[in-house]
This record gives sequence, C-alpha cells and structure tokens, in this order.
Amino acid sequence: MTPVGRMRERAHLFDDGAVKIRLARQSDLEAITAIYNEAIETTTATFDTEPWTTAEQAQWFHEHQGRFPVVVAEVNDRTVGWAAISPWSTRCAYSDTAETSTYVKSGHRGEGIGRALKAAIIEEARRRGFHVLIAQITEGGDASRHLNASFGFEHMGTLREVGKKFGTVLDVHLYQLILSPDGDE
Repeated sequence: MTPVGRMRERAHLFDDGAVKIRLARQSDLEAITAIYNEAIETTTATFDTEPWTTAEQAQWFHEHQGRFPVVVAEVNDRTVGWAAISPWSTRCAYSDTAETSTYVKSGHRGEGIGRALKAAIIEEARRRGFHVLIAQITEGGDASRHLNASFGFEHMGTLREVGKKFGTVLDVHLYQLILSPDGDE
C-alpha cells in the first residue's frame, strides 16, 4: 500500500480496496472510544491512564470539527483505526501549528493502516492551512518514530522523564513536520 494510495472524492480520502480512510462521523464514536481505550489500557502511546467514556469522547469529537478533523480507517466496513489533528496550544500565535495522533486497533497494526491514516491526516492539515505538525512519541514507540520519520517528521528534542505509566518513568520525543505552501515537504 502506498502512503497516499488512490485518492478519491471527499467521501473517501483513501481507498485501496481493502482499507478506506474517510472523515469521521458521530456514528464512529463507539469504535473510536474502544480503540483509544485499548491504547490507554495496554500502551504508552497516550499518557491518559483512565478509559474515556463515550460522553467524554463525544465532547472531544465536538471540539474536533471544522479545522481539527478526525479520520477513520475502515476494513470490511469496520473502523479499525483513527487519526486526528488537535490544537498544539490555545495561544493565537500557534494557530497554524497542530499535533497529530494516530491509533490503530491491535490485530490490525503492521498492516499499513497507520501509514494510510498518517497520509490522510497530513493531507487534511494541508487543506486546512496548517504550517507545522507536531508528533509526541513516547519512549519505546519505535513504530511511531519510524512512521513519522518516513513522512519527513524530524526529531526536534526529548522531554526527559515527563510521564509515568505502568510504573515506569518515560521520556517523550518531539517530532516536527513543516508543511510548505506548495504542498511539498
């Protein structure tokens, strides 16, 4: 599967016949919540430590309308992953900078779904006029580091021992991608 795949009309941002990437809908919230809660409970990809309720996820989803989209990956009409653009900071000077997040359901990792989601969310960031994308990657997140680097994200620094999960103090690596005005990285 290529990073961009065959781009389709707005109904599907990506469709290679097996994986479809599209903008998330309210009806995706249950699957988005389940995928995120699985990550909370089993990985250090997020520093949330308590599962989210569907109501909390609905509030988050509401905040991700307009300029901050959420995209989902479907396999056989089932949502198996999602990616989002979130504000990097609420301060106005950061308005063209956003953070990206990507989560794939266990059992579907390593199938290129994260790559398709990352390509789609970068394209959505370009369409919405963002200039810089940030990815925060927890120590040990080698697959995430590799994925982001493959799209041109550069390691900008490490925040030492800023989080603690599963009894372990963890570093967070900051990665950055500058989107050029003409769409080339």
